[in-house]
Amino acid sequence: MKPRLVTRTFSGRILPAEGTALDPTSDAALRQFSLERLMAYGVVYADACELRGRVSNGEDWVRVAAELARTCLSPPELEIAPESSATKARRLYRASALTRMSQVMMLEDTAERRDVFERAAVLYKEAAAITNDREPVQIPTRTSPLAGWYFATAHGSRACAIVIGGVEGWAMDFDAMALAFAARGIDTLLLDGPGQGESRFTHRHYLSHDWLEDYKHAVDYVESRIGSVPIGIVGNSMGGTFALQFAALEPRIVACCDNGGTANPMAGAAAPTFFKKMLACCGDLSEVDATAIWEGVRPSTSDASFLASLLVVHGGSDPLVAFDDAASLFEGTQATDKGMLVYSDGDHCVYNHADDKHDLIADWMSSQLLAKVA
Repeated sequence: MKPRLVTRTFSGRILPAEGTALDPTSDAALRQFSLERLMAYGVVYADACELRGRVSNGEDWVRVAAELARTCLSPPELEIAPESSATKARRLYRASALTRMSQVMMLEDTAERRDVFERAAVLYKEAAAITNDREPVQIPTRTSPLAGWYFATAHGSRACAIVIGGVEGWAMDFDAMALAFAARGIDTLLLDGPGQGESRFTHRHYLSHDWLEDYKHAVDYVESRIGSVPIGIVGNSMGGTFALQFAALEPRIVACCDNGGTANPMAGAAAPTFFKKMLACCGDLSEVDATAIWEGVRPSTSDASFLASLLVVHGGSDPLVAFDDAASLFEGTQATDKGMLVYSDGDHCVYNHADDKHDLIADWMSSQLLAKVA
């Protein structure tokens, strides 16, 4: 057999030349999407380093992310060894994560953005067909469906956790948390809520004044699938705010975890770019109408009917949600069983302690839910 020499070239670790100018979008992407956050969303270490490094050297964020996704699908390693199904699945998941990252800085729901997100979803579905540990689901509502991913445990369903994201991170981005739950015998529904992910880009299901009813349909779906089992909810970033408000009004939720939520979502209006992302969750509405919807997203900190157990997870160095903000939710929520853990150097949603965070939330949630199993 002819000797083969294959070299993969990486440039992400080359330090930027002095005076390298970055366009505003790339500069903002580097600030907002740290190495830890990229990895938390499914981008592997090598790809995250390459993406951030090349963008730091002046390349375009969207183009580099898309190029790295293509490399994942057709790597030079194929010239050395045939690809196993396990490797193919991993590379499909990697490519999906990079493709999702290529659209995170887009502020409007253009046809291009919808196509990019659809491509990411297709790659994820192809990988899931190989790993056979999750399945895409559509949840009917009074209007258009909600999309999600369901992770069923191998030995029967005794409880279920619903996991939601916020303004930027959505269902596919949180599969590491779902796998942590599955390892503890808990089914998981990764849900793209109103204004999020596939629910938004594929089904045009936007955040509206009826968002609480939409989330009730997700609970209905779980019960239709596995019966009346204990159900918990985990909200990440702004999803923590949604989760707290929903858990106070939905008696079927017996445990609620807030990871990075805020007591006042409208504080996001102070950051123009982030506010545009909030408005986009509501679809093609005027700023006045979309703002009115967001003003209705505010958990009551004096609701005596909050019957669920509560866990608040907070990063002490979170640049978006101050400790006093998170503490006000914890102290004001009238839960009889509650706890709060602060990671002193934790960033937003504690992405920089992902393993410990996932173990904590999964252990807490499983202890809460399985204790209620007859």
